[in-house]
Amino acid sequence: MSRDELDAMRISLFFPRSSSSTAVNKTGTWSFMRPRYLEKTAPCSARCPCGEDIPRIEMLVARGRCAEAWRTILAENPLPGVCGRVCFHPCEEACNRGDLDEPVSINALERFLDDAARANTIPEEIPVSAPTGKRVAIAGSGPAGLSAGYFLARLGYHCEIFEAGRAPGGVLRSGIPAYRLPNETIDREIQRIKELGVAIHCSAVIGPEFIASAKREERFDAIFIACGHGKSARLGIPGEEFAIDGMEFLDGGKNGVNRSAGAPRPGGSAIVVGGGNSAIDLSRSLLRAGVSPTIIYRRRKEDMPAFGHEIARALEEGVRIVELSAPLSLSRTSCGIAFEVQMMRPAGMGADGRMRVSPIEGQTRVMEADAFYAAIGASPAESWMVPPEGGEIQRMSHSAAQWNSTAGIPLLYGGDPVNADESVADAIASGKQAAIALDAYFTKGGSSVEAEIARCTLGDGNSLSMEIYLGGARRDRASRIVRFADINVDYFSTSAAERGVSIPAADSIGSFDEIESALDADAATGQAERCFNCGICNDCDNCRTYCPEAAVNAFRATSGRDWAAEAGVDRNVNTDYCKGCGVCVTECPRCAIVIEEQQS
Repeated sequence: MSRDELDAMRISLFFPRSSSSTAVNKTGTWSFMRPRYLEKTAPCSARCPCGEDIPRIEMLVARGRCAEAWRTILAENPLPGVCGRVCFHPCEEACNRGDLDEPVSINALERFLDDAARANTIPEEIPVSAPTGKRVAIAGSGPAGLSAGYFLARLGYHCEIFEAGRAPGGVLRSGIPAYRLPNETIDREIQRIKELGVAIHCSAVIGPEFIASAKREERFDAIFIACGHGKSARLGIPGEEFAIDGMEFLDGGKNGVNRSAGAPRPGGSAIVVGGGNSAIDLSRSLLRAGVSPTIIYRRRKEDMPAFGHEIARALEEGVRIVELSAPLSLSRTSCGIAFEVQMMRPAGMGADGRMRVSPIEGQTRVMEADAFYAAIGASPAESWMVPPEGGEIQRMSHSAAQWNSTAGIPLLYGGDPVNADESVADAIASGKQAAIALDAYFTKGGSSVEAEIARCTLGDGNSLSMEIYLGGARRDRASRIVRFADINVDYFSTSAAERGVSIPAADSIGSFDEIESALDADAATGQAERCFNCGICNDCDNCRTYCPEAAVNAFRATSGRDWAAEAGVDRNVNTDYCKGCGVCVTECPRCAIVIEEQQS
């Protein structure tokens, strides 16, 4: 082939090139839809009584920023070491991850962070406002009273806690066994609160005269009554005087064998009446004292109000549960205690969602044991510890605290006597609500209290956020709760939940040592990485990666960014070029972006 023929076949490699930029063509003017970064509320946070920022905590742990995660917990919860051990973790029931495989082990991660903070002596750096000059008295040093003292001190109030017992902690110290909650954990949490300036007076019994004198002598500007339930409920049956108070046993035997009057010696047997957590804790403590316990419950086992995982563990350890048996009478015998019970049968579901029971005519039985314990609940020890009946009481939002507006001095009631749910986390929530209510009262007036509480409420739940109240970044999140359908699960692979290692049941009953260890660092990181981080941006950059117009800009966080109020994250949408296609919204794994009709 000749050169001329080759030249004719040669393909030109020269292309036309424009010398002007297409940036002048602002394609964003074509759009009528516009994406916007809008962080939302995670269902776990809305269900957490303490209102912790759980998705952010897990994101920080996944990145190895445990100190920041720890301080994020302390922003909303003064007792993370306690909650990491005894909380019934409703957050995990609400976790969207549970619809894919298993919920994130949120409670175990909180325990991990508490242990890590202690081991690494992480500075807590709790911010405290300038002193207000106001003084608040708190009756009771249980979780509600400690929480109120913590949050009020952070808000600049001088707080004094008055505790009738010999040591602070309330039910934490007297009612929860050491195998679940060691005293050293309680002491460490209380020390944190004392370091904020909160004074705690033990063996300090107060009453109505204290409230009157506080008003008359102007010793305090407000009082928060958080005395909890200190008197065991009565069985109301013949021979009740032969029963041993279960609460007293737990208090006296938290770290060893209780030798109270009538208590069986090792090798003996005991009957425990009740179905709540106290009955379970009491039975498991008896096991550790060498006693064989049997729980008697009037309904079915599945109707017991105790935490399900605690019931399961009790059965593993050897506690026997006899269901559908109601107490009739007690009597002393030469061998110990004779206990007559009425056999019951299911009678349909009640209005409260629990199974009703009715007696089986003529069917009773007698059981014998060395000792008998009552653990059927408790009530306030004195009438002044609960809100009086009548129109003086203002029931605040969510009923975590109640306000006596005509006492002559701001007087609030909190904790178990006014909480719908009697748990440590709910008591902490009560103390937080009291602190917010009192601060709103003193700074903005009594008429502002309800509005301030509503402003701090997370999603459609009852939980409050102190960070929101103080004007933190969390205030910019939408109240809308992210549901599983909002999550793009294509970006998540299945994995299992994991908790700390538990002592085998056969070994655990030999001492009051903690049953479960904390997660190790690798397991904690793995659990944190499982979190969907529902509703918040975790910098995955899918929005930038998939944007066909390269219209998403990312920035380093700075205090002066002018788009922070709208975006709340370190990126924004360049509206000059965004056509509103919505790809960024679709590809966001965690629902941190919305797309809206553009307003002219």
